[in-house]
Amino acid sequence: MKKLLKPLFTALFAGMVCTGAKAAEPQVINIRTNDLSMVMSVAPNGEVLFHHFGGRIDDASPAAGIKSYRRTDHGTDNLAYSTMGGRNFREPALRVTHADGDMNTELRYVSHATRTLADKNVSETVVKLTDTNQALDVELVYTAYAKENVITTHTVIRNREKGDAVLHAFYSSSLPVKARSYLLTHLYGSWARESQTDHTLLTHGSKSIESRKLVRTTHTENPAFMVTLDSEAFDENYGEVIAGALAWSGNFRLNFEVDEFNVLNILAGVNPYASDYTLAKGESFTTPEMVYTYSFEGAGGASRSLHDWARNYGVWHGHTYAPTLLNSWEGAYFTFDAKTLTDMIDDAADMGLEMFVLDDGWFGNKYPRNDANAGLGDWQINAKKLPEGIDYIASHAHRKGLKFGIWIEPEMVNPKSELAEKHPDWIVRSGDREMPRMRNQWLLDLTNPKVQDFVFSVFDNTMKLSPNIDYIKWDANRHAENAGSEFLPKDRQSHFWIDYVQGFYKVMERIRAKYPDVLIQACASGGGRVEYGAMKYFNEVWTSDNTEALSRARIQYGTSLFYPATVMGSHVSATPNHQTSNITPIKFRFDMACAGRLGMELQPKQMNAEEKAFARKAIESYKGYRDIVMEGDLYRIGTPYDDTGYYGVMYVSKDKKKAVLFTYCTLYQSRTLVPKYRLYGLDAQTRYKIREQNVDKKRFWFDGGTFTGEYLNHAGINPNLNKIYDSAVFVLEAE
Repeated sequence: MKKLLKPLFTALFAGMVCTGAKAAEPQVINIRTNDLSMVMSVAPNGEVLFHHFGGRIDDASPAAGIKSYRRTDHGTDNLAYSTMGGRNFREPALRVTHADGDMNTELRYVSHATRTLADKNVSETVVKLTDTNQALDVELVYTAYAKENVITTHTVIRNREKGDAVLHAFYSSSLPVKARSYLLTHLYGSWARESQTDHTLLTHGSKSIESRKLVRTTHTENPAFMVTLDSEAFDENYGEVIAGALAWSGNFRLNFEVDEFNVLNILAGVNPYASDYTLAKGESFTTPEMVYTYSFEGAGGASRSLHDWARNYGVWHGHTYAPTLLNSWEGAYFTFDAKTLTDMIDDAADMGLEMFVLDDGWFGNKYPRNDANAGLGDWQINAKKLPEGIDYIASHAHRKGLKFGIWIEPEMVNPKSELAEKHPDWIVRSGDREMPRMRNQWLLDLTNPKVQDFVFSVFDNTMKLSPNIDYIKWDANRHAENAGSEFLPKDRQSHFWIDYVQGFYKVMERIRAKYPDVLIQACASGGGRVEYGAMKYFNEVWTSDNTEALSRARIQYGTSLFYPATVMGSHVSATPNHQTSNITPIKFRFDMACAGRLGMELQPKQMNAEEKAFARKAIESYKGYRDIVMEGDLYRIGTPYDDTGYYGVMYVSKDKKKAVLFTYCTLYQSRTLVPKYRLYGLDAQTRYKIREQNVDKKRFWFDGGTFTGEYLNHAGINPNLNKIYDSAVFVLEAE
């Protein structure tokens, strides 16, 4: 989102101040992808009405004559962008107090135009509206991605009034939907338990999914959802599904309101909570982008469209993914020296990994970073702990054939730090109120350009520590409390929630302008920044601090509903696990982690020879099919929530010549139940040879066999997984 500050006396809107648009000619707005249409029409009174989101309609002209038969005293027809004003009784997408105190807004059509962008796959439609009585203009911007069957939308609000206009609600999108029933699927959770999946049958009234934490917004809720239409059952492969995801790294709100006409009105955008935003005369406000797709192949089809869009447009260099890696955190925590790290690098190279990442604990001198209580904000190399410097470690990694990465947390500061002593005015605080600590740290105020410069300098100076730094792990371990800014004017404190995120994006834009090819992971106590606003600048996310494989079944399942495997960092860690204390076989740990971006997070010296040998085999195997996981189409088989205790995921290459299938047993089953996995997404007539990975001998009757895609889809296979933590990985290749 960007706040645009420029005069807006364009010829288009000249003569409309306080008069509104003239009565509009009946016409239809049809936004199309290869398989979808979003259809609106202009009513005789100039209202823009929303009619259809779903299958592609080439001739949508009948929409100009649609009659809803709704009594006018029961509220407006379905508006393309609802406002507080007129006869709209539902939650409005836009609520404004105008310069003269008027609280009503009634938008009318001015014009619309569609253009094809430089990328011929992408077209943009802009629908221009203006208020009937006030000099307030709104642009609805729809961007259609033809091959991906994705349409994104955002809104530009412009103030041409004589004074300030206050925005109280300013959603990115208003989407009316009409069906018999609506099953909402969304994510919830907490630290170490992110991306849990919930299914709710919507009833009349409203349900909201929202965050008010500013940073780490996706720990507890995620700004993404699916709505299954005309069914009370969630299905991977069948049925019509709308999926949406908001690209915003701050407070968000998704509102689902089923009205008396059984119309579902979906609002998505910045959370209006405590966020009144004042636009001075001549200023404009651009909302974040809302991403939509529509599937006729159940939830799986919606996921695959979002994944394609993400890799092509939504993730920074979405077809470049992080190497396999060893992260130092759970293997060393804060206690290490150069030899500890070089030995870990040697072990990582021996196992076939491709990168080593030095996590927290490498900085601070006056207040050394020997635990979480000090040093954060003082980004000098700890001379006592690492007198050899960072380049010594990074160069050693490169000599061993590994890339090198390093951890930073530039938005945060410990009270016990030189930065806090020098710049108390840079800390998020509300006057003299107590500043609560979380992980014994405070949040820096990114609304302040000087803080933005500092945060950029943390990244920039870290990169200068060695020419051999390839990867940055960017962490953020707390959210905003007692929010306030010493930089913002007293009468603009409610801008904090938005200006912080804009400040964060400004920093990331500077970083990407200078360092376009450095791999950057968005970590926020694990999965606190798993959303497309951050992914515009980051290559991947840290899915969760919980590295335990059984927990990861649900975490990675929920994440995969909306986000592709290429962004999903997934690590093999020690046993007993440091978060759950579960004792898990190394094969199950690898088989779970290999369904995302594979890494390791442990001390290799604590592994025995047999475990290291298995790790070498599994890492080599992963490299052979990694491209299918990163770039292929995902088909989920069952869910880790099923009481059957069986779950699987399969990735199929775009040409359908290769696939990799991951199968898991998550509950004890005794000897009575044997799963059947029906494999979707394969070519029916192609014959596929199946080979199990990471085993020394054949375990199942079909291993090594050749089967048609038709047989594998309709009859399936039945790996004998009958104990918790049993798992198997199969590679399928066309003959």
